[in-house]
Amino acid sequence: MSRIAIASITALLIAGHAHAAEPITLRDMGSFHVGGRLVEISGKPVKEVMFTPGGVPAKVDPNGTYQVEQMYVQYFLPTNEKGTYPLLMWHGGGLTGVTYETTPDGREGWLNYFLRKGWAVYNSDAVERGRAGWAQYPDIFKSEPVFLTTSNPFARFRIGDGPDSYDPDPAKRKVLPGNQFPVEGYENFVKQNVPRWTTTDDATVAAYIAEIDRVGPSVILSHSQAGSFGFKVAQARPDKVKALIAIEPAGIGDPAKADVLKNIPTLIIYGDYIERDARWPKIRASGVAFADAIKAAGGSVDIVDLPQAGIKGNSHMVMMDKNNLEVAGLIQKWLEAKGLTK
Repeated sequence: MSRIAIASITALLIAGHAHAAEPITLRDMGSFHVGGRLVEISGKPVKEVMFTPGGVPAKVDPNGTYQVEQMYVQYFLPTNEKGTYPLLMWHGGGLTGVTYETTPDGREGWLNYFLRKGWAVYNSDAVERGRAGWAQYPDIFKSEPVFLTTSNPFARFRIGDGPDSYDPDPAKRKVLPGNQFPVEGYENFVKQNVPRWTTTDDATVAAYIAEIDRVGPSVILSHSQAGSFGFKVAQARPDKVKALIAIEPAGIGDPAKADVLKNIPTLIIYGDYIERDARWPKIRASGVAFADAIKAAGGSVDIVDLPQAGIKGNSHMVMMDKNNLEVAGLIQKWLEAKGLTK
């Protein structure tokens, strides 16, 4: 092949990659489990269990000591670190750390975005989720797990237009007008859904406190159920939480201790269609009231309703929506304005 032909091919390859995202360069990555406790179980019968078909049964004594209520954390440390503190990503109910990874339709998620911006990112699977593991019910977890049907999140997460908007046939689904959720990836999204318990909040808060005790001063980015965890952990460790970002928090902290958060800059973000939902107007009102209590104590809280900021069509799963990077950019600018980048 001539030199001219080789040069032409090289030029085409360079042109083809000119608009590709730059590689993410890490100085380290890894994972750890943190938190949890030891629990004794007694009075149970010994069982014979066939672990492998065709194998030899083994006796399993369920009585003894169990390690439970730990949390899984995976961390990514960029080579060119620009965030003043690590960024802790906490997912919502019935979900795992996958929330912040690749979107259901295959685009880059917030984990990659903030890594590219130079943040050390710690992404977790909370107590009783994903790689954190489960515990026995009712011996340890006191309630039964809650499972969601494939149709449940469609309306509840403000993707579908009303309670009967889901249909097994994608062509027959009724999506809220202008909705930004990648509906073509909905099946991939429901594959991420996992069981959740409603009686493990205290254990989860304890594990998140253990995480921030281990990692050190950090910025917390929480979503939905984890919103209350972020506020409560900040109230327990106000010296270690340098900023709070709550994406559609489904709960709040202790109103009687709102003053404890007065020195922690806080950003609360709400998506679209809230006024059309049966539950979210009340949930939002509770969050705004809590923010007002923090401000009354001298704190700084910025509440952003995305439609009013010109960012429209967001579902409850803001970090997965097609405009997810636009919202991430808003968060990044807020962090820069608060002096939390180098």
